[in-house]
Amino acid sequence: MSIRKRLTLILLSMMVLTCFLALVKGYQKSMYHGESLLDDELKIVAGVLIEQPLALSTDAVQVSNNSAQLLYQIWQNNNLLSGSSSLTNNQISFSEGFQTANVAGQRMRVFVMSKNTRKVIVAEPMAKRFELAEAVILSAMLPMLWAVPLLAIFISFFVKYALAPLTRLSKQLASRQANDFTPINWQVTDEEIKPVINRLNDLFKRVETAYLRERFFASDAAHELRTPLSSLKINVHNLANKQSNLQDHQELQAMSQGINRLSNIVEQMLILGRTQPEQWQRQFSEQSLLTITQQVVSEQYDKIDEKNQTISLEGDDFIINGDEFTLTTLIANLLSNAIKYTPNNGQIIIKLASSNNGFSWQIDDSGAGMTEEQKERIFNRFYRVGGDQHPSGEQGAGLGMAIVQHIIAIYGATIHLANSPLGGLTVKVTFTGVKSD
Repeated sequence: MSIRKRLTLILLSMMVLTCFLALVKGYQKSMYHGESLLDDELKIVAGVLIEQPLALSTDAVQVSNNSAQLLYQIWQNNNLLSGSSSLTNNQISFSEGFQTANVAGQRMRVFVMSKNTRKVIVAEPMAKRFELAEAVILSAMLPMLWAVPLLAIFISFFVKYALAPLTRLSKQLASRQANDFTPINWQVTDEEIKPVINRLNDLFKRVETAYLRERFFASDAAHELRTPLSSLKINVHNLANKQSNLQDHQELQAMSQGINRLSNIVEQMLILGRTQPEQWQRQFSEQSLLTITQQVVSEQYDKIDEKNQTISLEGDDFIINGDEFTLTTLIANLLSNAIKYTPNNGQIIIKLASSNNGFSWQIDDSGAGMTEEQKERIFNRFYRVGGDQHPSGEQGAGLGMAIVQHIIAIYGATIHLANSPLGGLTVKVTFTGVKSD
């Protein structure tokens, strides 16, 4: 839930609760003041009735009062002089003053006044008092209740206005590129927003420093290593041609393998440094995945033939808006891994197919496969399944799948690892925003 909605709901809830408490308190106060006023009214009525010039007669005067809003009796020397029709046949005995009792089938407020030999009883229904209190409180609170929806609109508007700097900051951050570490440069007067912007600018500065240090260190180091490695290769090759001793030749061969492995690491580090999304998306053009796949297979076919593996390419071509180098690197790394970890006489199948989410490029092999834990770690830099002790005996830098993940990010694609029907690993890359050929 957004802060705006949360604040609006909190304020409205507090308003409704306040109105409810005011309603309860107002009802109690209205009842108290209403009872006082109506009690005074009963006193006045009793005072008027007790002064009436009524003479004692055989038949008491009966007053019809169908509404039963006010009932009374006038007694003199225990003889009824006059009274309401619903009370004339009842001898009511109450002590002097106010009391509440059941009279004529309903709850009533009764007042008794005595003067000399005359006694007056006045009774009023309690329901009348409740109705009066309800009418007073509703007339006072109803406008406030009607005003709640209007207040809700005003509250929502002013909360939105108050949170406008946060909304603006959120939109600015959302529109930034991943490599944009420039400071947020706009003036705000809100004391709550200033420290947030200052902290973000400090964070951008530190992240940019760390980003540049991490990005350029590996590539710079790799560039510096290429020249001495090339020189070492040449010298080892020359020494190997001059050596006649078998033992010395084996040592040079081991040295050559180590240099080749180090050269492979350097090349992978250079590629990793070049696979940044913002660098490649500006130069995208239409690329044929089938053509690129065929080219990569032909380049690595010597390795496939050396291990007597069979490879097949299935499916229809589709066109992707991308870059040839990154797509070639992606497919080459995935195919190279399949060749490395598929045993001699093994099988590799590459499939191009359409799916619900777009088009997919998939490779299956008949190698040893991976455990779930290995699948979770395979994209970590310098991580290799089994390390240097992998049963295949293949050398590697542990950077291939990290590069694959970088390229996947460039295209906004997804990659999924699963167990292959061939017994090894299935790697499926799904592209969106592509078109079939």
